Amino acid sequence: MIMHIRNNIGVLFFIAILSLQSCTTMRVAGPLPDSGISQPSVAGADLCPDVRSGVYHSLAPGETLWRVAQMYDVDVRTIKDVNNIANERDLEIGRRLYVPKAAGRKNVITLYPSRKWKYIIVHHSATDKGSSTEFNTAHLNKGWDNGVGYHFVIDNGTCGKDDGQIEISPRWTKQMNGAHCKAGEMNEKGIGVCVVGNFSEGKVSSRQMSSLVFLVKKLSTYYKIPNRNILGHGQVPGAKTECPGTRFPWKTFRNKL
Repeated sequence: MIMHIRNNIGVLFFIAILSLQSCTTMRVAGPLPDSGISQPSVAGADLCPDVRSGVYHSLAPGETLWRVAQMYDVDVRTIKDVNNIANERDLEIGRRLYVPKAAGRKNVITLYPSRKWKYIIVHHSATDKGSSTEFNTAHLNKGWDNGVGYHFVIDNGTCGKDDGQIEISPRWTKQMNGAHCKAGEMNEKGIGVCVVGNFSEGKVSSRQMSSLVFLVKKLSTYYKIPNRNILGHGQVPGAKTECPGTRFPWKTFRNKL
């Protein structure tokens, strides 16, 4: 489903929502003390009926209340009131928000008018676990002022995120250059997508693959990126890496595009 929305400065942008329903996120009857427990949800439209109940959501880098509200089909004001949020600018990465009467989580992809994006570069994290928040911390520790170097992260069900959940980084919402592939000047013209996992050893999950195909189709269609410009990090001329892994299922991926 694609909706046309005009923001308060009159700039038209587009939102694509992948309806991957989630039933196993930690759902509770009402706000509970912060126990530090995080129960990742399982993405899949047919796993459970459309039951609304409360969930906890940890803010990732660049996430806004508007995006969280879109993800769970609730009103921004409701989230602000129940969490006693006076000023959204005071929110910090990792803040756990209680979302009452939440629907199953959806992946919300925002597309911005731009002529700079000519390539899509697929990466793996080369780690067993991870999330946008984890990578943001690691990249800040490397001295990267803008944090997480990818534009999108597709999670694998670790670090409190769903298997197949698509996270959008501040580099995408601000339409900034990436920090994911210097070769071929891809940081300036390539959209960086990181799939969490080590695909020289393990496998891409079916939900990760579904989300990757969905995301790449949306991006390539909107920005008119041809299939020949959808590359793995290691396929970029001059890049000396096996990323996104020697076992990445290229044939399966390309057949689905």
